Amino acid sequence: MEVSNPNDVKIYSLSAGKTLPEWISERQRRALQKSDIEIRRRIQLIQDFEMPTASTRIKVSRDGQYIIAGGTYKPRIRCYDVNQLSLKFERCLDMDVQQFQILSEDYSKLAILGSDRSVEFHVQYGRYYKTRIPKFGRDMAYHYPSCDLYVVGTGPEIYRLNLDIGRFQSASVTEATGLNVCCINPEHQLLAVGSEEGCVECWDPRSQTRVGSLDVGLAAELAGDDAKSKRFPSITSLSFKGALTMGVATDTGQILIYDIRSNHPLLTKDHQYGLPINTLRFLDQSDLVLSADTKIIKIWNGVDGSPVTSVEPPADVHEVCMYPNSGLMFVANEAPRIQSYYIPSLGIAPRWCSFLDSLAEELEENPQPEVYDDYKFVTSSELESLGLTHLLGTKLLRAYMHGYFIDIRLYRKAKSIAEPFAYEEYRKKKIQDKLDEDRASRVQLKKLPKVNKELAQKLLDEKKMTKSRTASTFANPLGDERFSQLFTDPSFQVDVESEAFKLVHPSISKRDKKRQKEAEEEKRRLEEQFEQIEDDEVEGKASEEESSSDEDEEEAEIPVESKTSKPRFYEIKPGEEFLREKTSRKLRNAPLEERMKTRNEHRDVRDGGKASGDKTGTLILAKKSSSIAESERRRKDREHREERRLVRRSAKGIVSERGGARRHRRGGGGGGTRGKRIS
Repeated sequence: MEVSNPNDVKIYSLSAGKTLPEWISERQRRALQKSDIEIRRRIQLIQDFEMPTASTRIKVSRDGQYIIAGGTYKPRIRCYDVNQLSLKFERCLDMDVQQFQILSEDYSKLAILGSDRSVEFHVQYGRYYKTRIPKFGRDMAYHYPSCDLYVVGTGPEIYRLNLDIGRFQSASVTEATGLNVCCINPEHQLLAVGSEEGCVECWDPRSQTRVGSLDVGLAAELAGDDAKSKRFPSITSLSFKGALTMGVATDTGQILIYDIRSNHPLLTKDHQYGLPINTLRFLDQSDLVLSADTKIIKIWNGVDGSPVTSVEPPADVHEVCMYPNSGLMFVANEAPRIQSYYIPSLGIAPRWCSFLDSLAEELEENPQPEVYDDYKFVTSSELESLGLTHLLGTKLLRAYMHGYFIDIRLYRKAKSIAEPFAYEEYRKKKIQDKLDEDRASRVQLKKLPKVNKELAQKLLDEKKMTKSRTASTFANPLGDERFSQLFTDPSFQVDVESEAFKLVHPSISKRDKKRQKEAEEEKRRLEEQFEQIEDDEVEGKASEEESSSDEDEEEAEIPVESKTSKPRFYEIKPGEEFLREKTSRKLRNAPLEERMKTRNEHRDVRDGGKASGDKTGTLILAKKSSSIAESERRRKDREHREERRLVRRSAKGIVSERGGARRHRRGGGGGGTRGKRIS
C-alpha cells in the first residue's frame, strides 16, 4: 500500500504492489507469497478485482453489497460480492460496454448499452432479452417511478423504453444534432440531456415536454482563454445535488456549477489540462465536488473552487465511482487492475473493509519520510557552484537541514548553463563503466583502484603485516561488497589536503611524506641501473662495429640505437662449461691465445676432478669506471668512431669496365686506369 500526501491530505493506494500470475499453481502462489516480501505485504481488497485488458465502467448497487464493472478484452461484465471479498460471477458479451444501469437494489437486473446499437437485459441467471435502437447510443438513465429507460445517442432523439409494458414509447426530439449524456434528478425526477453544441435541455418525464434549456457553451467559451475559446465546447457529463444545484462538464476541461433557476453559472472550475471531463460527482453530505479527466482526478470545494486534493492514477481514467457514505474510491482505467483509493478525510471505511481505518492509524503513528519528486536538495556549496546564491531568502529556495530544496526544473536549467558539457562527461563515464563491466571476465592484473588509491594501499599493507587471511582483492581491499563503492565512486574520494582531514589525522601527512620519499629513491635507483646497462650495451656494440670487416659494411651502417640485445638462456649439461658468455665477432676471429687470455681475465675455471666433467669457477667482475674523466673519454671515443664511420667509403663501389673487381690501381703514365667508379 502506497501513501501520498498531496495538499496535506492522506491518500492510500490499495492497488499498489505486485500481482500474481493467473496461470501459476496454488503451491507456487504460496511459495511466492513466502519468498517475496512485497507480495506478502500487499493489500488485496477484493480478490481478482481486475479485467483482462482494461475496465471501462464501474458502479455500486444501491444496497452497497455488489460492485459491477465492465471491461474488455473480451468484452465482459464482472460482479463482486463485498461481503465475500471475491468475484461472484462473470459474463462475456458480444459487444463493448458503452454504459450500463443497475435496475434493482442488487445485481439481479441489469441493462447494458452496447457499442453495436443494442441494449441487453440481464437477470440473475443470465441474459434475458436483447433489442436494438435506431442509432448508436452514448448514455442511458433509468426513471424508477415510471420504469422508463432513456437512451441518448448520435441523433437528436431521446429513446424511451418502458420496461413495465415491454415496448418503446414515442421518442422526444431535441434541438441538438447529437446527445452525449443524460441524467435524472432524484429529487423532482427532472431529465437533463447534454448536447454536442454545448446546450443542456431539461424535460419533464410526466408530460414528455421540454421545460427549459441552458446555453452552457457560451458561458464556457467566455470563461476560457483565447486558445480554448477557439474550440466549441460540448457537454460530456452532468450531475445533480439536491433539487436546485446542477453541475455541467465540457470537453474543454471546464466544470460549471448552476442554479437551475438562473442562466449564469455560480462557479467555473478549469482542470487546466484541456481534456474532456468524463466524471462529475457531488460528494455526499459535503460541499466537495469530484471531477476527473483521463489524466487526473481532482477533489475541490464546490462553493469557492479551492482545491482539496488530487489523485493521478498510473493509467488513463475512464470512470470514477465513490462508495456511498465513505472515503473509498474505485477507478476504471486503461489497465488490467481496477484502482482503489482510500481517503480518510472524505469519510470512514465501509463496514466490509473496516480494517483500513486501523491500517491508516498505524501508518499515522509511524510516518514515512516524504519524497519530493518535483524538488532537488542542494547544499550551499552546490548552490554557489550553480551561481544561484542570489536566490537565498526568496520563495524559490526552501531551507531544510544543511541545504535547500529547489525546483527540479530550475535546477536542471542552471545545471545546463553552469556545466554545458556535463551530459557528454556523463555519457563518456557510462560508456567507460560499460566497457569495464564487459572486461570484468578477462584476466585482471593486480593493480590499485582509481578512487582512494592511498587508502587501498594502506589497507593492503596492514593486512600484509598482520598476515590476515580474510578474502580481499586489489579492487576492494576491504573484501566487503557493501563498501565496494568506496573504491569505485568518485564522490567517495577522500580529500587528504582538506583542513578537516588534517585535523583528524595529523600523523597521516608524515607517513605519506616518508612513503613518497621511499618511492622517489626507488625510482632514482632503477633509473641509474638502466642508464649503466644502456652505456655498457652501447660500448660493446660500438666495439663490434669498429672490428667488423668490409663485408659487413652495409650492416654497420645501421644506427647503434636501433639494435637491441635480447637475453639468452642456456641449459647446463654435464661436461660443459659452467658459464657461457656472448662472444663478439672480434673475439671469434681472434687467435686462440688471445681468446684464452680474454676468457681467463673474467673467470678462473678449474677441474673438479670428476669424470663427469664438473668444474668449479670463480667469477671476476670487471671494475666499473665511475669517474667523470673516464665517462668523458668514453663519450669522445664514441663520437670519434661515429665520425669515422660516416666518412669511410666502401671498396665495393669500385668496379672495372669488364665487370670484375679491381684489387689495385695500375701505376705509370701510359697505362692509366680503365676502371669506372659507379656511385
